[in-house]
Amino acid sequence: MVYFVPNKKQRDVMTSLYERIGGEGAVDLAVKIFYRKVLADPSINHFFENTDMPRQEKHQKAFLTYAFGGPNNYSGKGMRAAHKRLALKEEHFAAVAGHLKATLQELKVPDDLQAEVMVIAASTHDDVLNI
Repeated sequence: MVYFVPNKKQRDVMTSLYERIGGEGAVDLAVKIFYRKVLADPSINHFFENTDMPRQEKHQKAFLTYAFGGPNNYSGKGMRAAHKRLALKEEHFAAVAGHLKATLQELKVPDDLQAEVMVIAASTHDDVLNI
């Protein structure tokens, strides 16, 4: 299934990455697909064993909306605080980033927008790993 992704002409007149990837509906669908991939991955799914996934998805949607320049409805912890207790390693971050990239590809998000998303994801590296 491909969600609405604006064409180049439409993207040129829009300002935020959030708008350019398709807004709320696109973020909602991406989060669902992303967590389906994450929960199927035995190298990282154990981090979510005791997680309220509907709540987690809601937080993730709000965070991505904010990170992509959409409305700021995120009231969760900062990245460092949210991930501190998990003792994540480089391979965990790489697995999550890989699932994010695969999600964007599955949704047929244009390469230039994928690159923007991945830059934002990479910017969280040190906070997520608490280094």
